[in-house]
Amino acid sequence: MRILYAFQGTGNGHASRALEIIPFLQKRADVDVLISGYQCELELPFEIKYKLYGLSFIFGKRGGVDIVETLKKVKSKVLWKEIKSLPVRDYDLIINDFEPVSAWACKLRNVPIISLSHQNAVSDDNAPKYGRFKLERLILKYYAPARNKFGFHFKTYSSATFLPIIRKEIRYKNITNKGHYTVYLPAYGDKKLIKILSKFKTVKWQVFSKHTNQFQLHNNITIHPINGKEFIKSIASSSGVLCGAGFETPAEALYLKKKLMVIPMKNQYEQQCNALSLREMGVPVLKKLNKKRLPKIEKWLKSSEIVKVNYPDVTEDILDAITLPYYNDTLLPEITVV
Repeated sequence: MRILYAFQGTGNGHASRALEIIPFLQKRADVDVLISGYQCELELPFEIKYKLYGLSFIFGKRGGVDIVETLKKVKSKVLWKEIKSLPVRDYDLIINDFEPVSAWACKLRNVPIISLSHQNAVSDDNAPKYGRFKLERLILKYYAPARNKFGFHFKTYSSATFLPIIRKEIRYKNITNKGHYTVYLPAYGDKKLIKILSKFKTVKWQVFSKHTNQFQLHNNITIHPINGKEFIKSIASSSGVLCGAGFETPAEALYLKKKLMVIPMKNQYEQQCNALSLREMGVPVLKKLNKKRLPKIEKWLKSSEIVKVNYPDVTEDILDAITLPYYNDTLLPEITVV
């Protein structure tokens, strides 16, 4: 059996999930890997057969997605060429993690595809929704379309929603508390972070930044270039984690029993929805990072409250359940979250 596993390269969350899923798939089939997008910093220990330009979102430095830069980076002719030329009919099954090229290639050629992503769970009717505006929901629905959809979320909202997949480097990491706080807010520039975090002079901050390629020291704040191993080391030995309202980093912080505070990106519907889910669970949420939020950050720093979760290791069970019908040469029953 031949499987194409395709995932989105904007940020590191999709890649983190791929690190767990692909080895399981490789035990069962011949697997080719596709990544589209250009903002993933994680080292991937497997061969990438297709590295495509795709369609990515660009992080700004003021707390959100930079819409102007995102539109500037769109290459519609390249995207269409990639969709037309991708040989999806060469595979028995396509598994897609919010990746647009393979999803549209399958849709246009009527090729079987399983969508397995956090975005599917966000789109679930029972999951929290941010605002009344429908455009963002349509983007989630049509960015990487598929009929058979399964999702991951911080908690289960329906039978088609699974709990987070926690990568082994996190699941089996020794947990300590060395007193520092780990920060990952890629939508904010380093100057902005230093300006705000320096107000807490007795707190040690370890900031991981997409905006630098060298280590920096600013009194009680250290700025680190993105490095997967160093980030895991920092988060596992931290007192708490201050990060965006993405999916993987908050889920990993919760699994490690770390105090967590999140700041959702502006112009990022998915993160706004995530923030609602995390708030339901008791995680403090900031609308933005500025001087007005200093009292809330201080309250969080003084708090010892940790949100408890149970995220068992069921990755293999999930993959077996959703792929088994294909090994039996039968069609997968249609399960639609949206």
